[in-house]
Amino acid sequence: MTIKFDELLGQFHAYLASVDDALVREAVARIGWDMPARAMKPHPLGCLRHLDRAAELAPMTAKPLVQALARQRNDLHWGQTYSEADFGKDFIDNYGWLEMFGTRGHFANSEVAAGLLILGPEIVYPDHHHIAEEIYIPLAGGTEWRMGEGGFRNRQAGEVVHHASNVNHAMRTGKEPLLALYIWRGGPLAQKSTITGTATQGRN
Repeated sequence: MTIKFDELLGQFHAYLASVDDALVREAVARIGWDMPARAMKPHPLGCLRHLDRAAELAPMTAKPLVQALARQRNDLHWGQTYSEADFGKDFIDNYGWLEMFGTRGHFANSEVAAGLLILGPEIVYPDHHHIAEEIYIPLAGGTEWRMGEGGFRNRQAGEVVHHASNVNHAMRTGKEPLLALYIWRGGPLAQKSTITGTATQGRN
């Protein structure tokens, strides 16, 4: 039986529409939300154990989205760009992403990709960059983000983080996990990201 994820896409859209930010409003307005669904096999990951805590930490505006995500977690196709050989077992056990729509997502879109990223506590996501512009919105506070040559900076839940094309960026979590919404646009949607000088297949 094919699982329908229209409710989840609706909550994803509703949360983005509630974000009071000009860049996000412009991005949301340019997305055609009537997207065809893809039949994808479930692919759960170990990092999904952090979703219950993420639902507790999420601000009220994001709770319907995170709760819907937590309910359907094991029916969704989660991905990982890296392997244990890249960053070690601890990273892989605490990392994963879900493409809601895009060239490989649950809904087909050839112009923009968007989804959700999970990082468990005490995880460092090293510097990486890619051609596509990226918009992140953390759905829990306490994660530190770095961009370009600057230092790490704490970002709050709901704060919009913008990475321009080919700008290095990194994240590190503290005692709590990170769940963050992302939008990719303006470049190849399945491009190889470059991390510490190494080209690695995938994004996020």
